[in-house]
Amino acid sequence: MRTNKAEFPDRKPMWLRRKIAGGGDFGLVTSVLKAESLNTVCSSARCPNRGECYSSGTATFMIMGNVCSRNCSFCAIDSGRPIPLREDEPQAVARAAEALKLKHVVVTSVTRDDLPDGGAEHFAKTVQSIKAKLKDVTVEVLTPDFKGNPASLKKVLDAGPDVFNHNIETVKRLYPEVRPRALYERSLNVLRMASERGFFTKSGFMVGLGETSGEIIELLSDLRASGCVALTVGQYLKPGKNCLPVAKFYSPEEFKKIERIGYEMGFVSVTSGPFVRSSYGAEKAFRRAIIPLGR
Repeated sequence: MRTNKAEFPDRKPMWLRRKIAGGGDFGLVTSVLKAESLNTVCSSARCPNRGECYSSGTATFMIMGNVCSRNCSFCAIDSGRPIPLREDEPQAVARAAEALKLKHVVVTSVTRDDLPDGGAEHFAKTVQSIKAKLKDVTVEVLTPDFKGNPASLKKVLDAGPDVFNHNIETVKRLYPEVRPRALYERSLNVLRMASERGFFTKSGFMVGLGETSGEIIELLSDLRASGCVALTVGQYLKPGKNCLPVAKFYSPEEFKKIERIGYEMGFVSVTSGPFVRSSYGAEKAFRRAIIPLGR
């Protein structure tokens, strides 16, 4: 049900307050990223888990620059005119993954509607470079929708990622407000095409934007019907002054309920919690999921 904003003051509830981590491998990760001149979605999207992930020696690489060709109202990444592709970026990502001794590499990108293939070939080259550089590595791609172009999606899938991730982000009704240049059915179709080719298919969405419980159930059902087997669900937190306000802060118990419903619907991996983001705990989620799938 829709929530009256007055019920939820700007002050975050206790379960959304946390200390900023900065020890462990934080310095190593930042130095490797700086040496290779690489972007991460952790920094560009102002992810609340950046300190935790960097400290544990991991990061989600964001290729093709840090300026997006779209302007979604939930996102902190800069929008505007994207920069030219960096030809050696795929190799730089592979070197960084090797330096960090990663066993599971997550690669995402800004949306590049300015490119004929949406950047699909650059994604493919990055996957291939990582696989050529590292032995026994698994690669997860978190891609834009490529405007639903099957040829672009084929380029990425032909490179052989171990996980294909594309976020649905929110319920169908909120798309015009939250993702005005995206289409709900198009995103479902992208997931469906990957699933039909036998790929481990994953998606994620945010809660707290004004969706109803019934719409969440419908979204989960639509994702399963598309062939999606893994899921991430997290709390929307306004990342910038021009972004949408938070309509509701979900409790940890409500996230557990969504997780339970997801498993009941047949998802083999559901990571649901206030601070969960698309690539949060990605390696653990993948390893956990491949057992029931028999891979």
